[in-house]
Amino acid sequence: RTGGLLIFPRLIAAEHVTESGQNLPASSGIKQLDALVGGGLDRGTSTLLIGPAGCGKTTIALRWLTAAAERGECAAAFVFEETVETLMGRAKGLGMNLQPHIDSGNLKIEHLDPAEMSPGEFIDKVRLCVEEQNARVILIDSLNGFLQSMPGEQYLALHLHELLTFLNHKGVVSLMILAQAGVIGNVQTPADVSYLADNIMVLRYFEAQGEVRQAISMIKKRSGGHEHTIRELRLGPDHIHVGEPLSGFQGVLTGIPVLMEHGNGNGLRLDESKK
Repeated sequence: RTGGLLIFPRLIAAEHVTESGQNLPASSGIKQLDALVGGGLDRGTSTLLIGPAGCGKTTIALRWLTAAAERGECAAAFVFEETVETLMGRAKGLGMNLQPHIDSGNLKIEHLDPAEMSPGEFIDKVRLCVEEQNARVILIDSLNGFLQSMPGEQYLALHLHELLTFLNHKGVVSLMILAQAGVIGNVQTPADVSYLADNIMVLRYFEAQGEVRQAISMIKKRSGGHEHTIRELRLGPDHIHVGEPLSGFQGVLTGIPVLMEHGNGNGLRLDESKK
């Protein structure tokens, strides 16, 4: 742009109510992960993935984008924290080759600099992606960059609420990443936006059998049922594995699990985790 004034009108979700045309939940392509969330994520809902840095939030979200692209749907990721190349490299190392989906047009990944973008401009990008490219799954990675890099925007939470309502009206599966401060034990959330999300998925590090491991749980789903268990999450070369429920422990989400009396550590299999 070389001059002039560019205006981004405030998004009013009530003006964009349409029939989504799809009722089947969106699958992640991983049977155990779908079981955890109650058979898949419902169309027209938003999901917040919360956890400390590096625990697998973006990886889990990318599973839904990849699965959508594999079904021939359009998916889009708006990334604030890392470059597109870094994101694609990490995904490929976990068995998700995103390049063919980008080449086919089923997947769009865009890196954004929040210091150079107003909330209105970002929301307009997402709106156009849905209305012009028919995106069915949207990822915002992460809310930390979106919320904290625009401290002068007083009504940022209201903008985000209106955006999520718009996406829900359009039948879009919305995924949002929120990184928490801390690693094991006490972790803190930089901003309370949980009330904006229909679903909340929590990821944690925990220590067991002399190793630092990862756990995943669905703690809120506004529509329909879901598992109330905590499962182990294992990320490795070319694979993402969601294990059996950690039924032999309590306190997993605190980062310091305790083997219950008569428990046998169900769900933790040391040999399998090293494969």
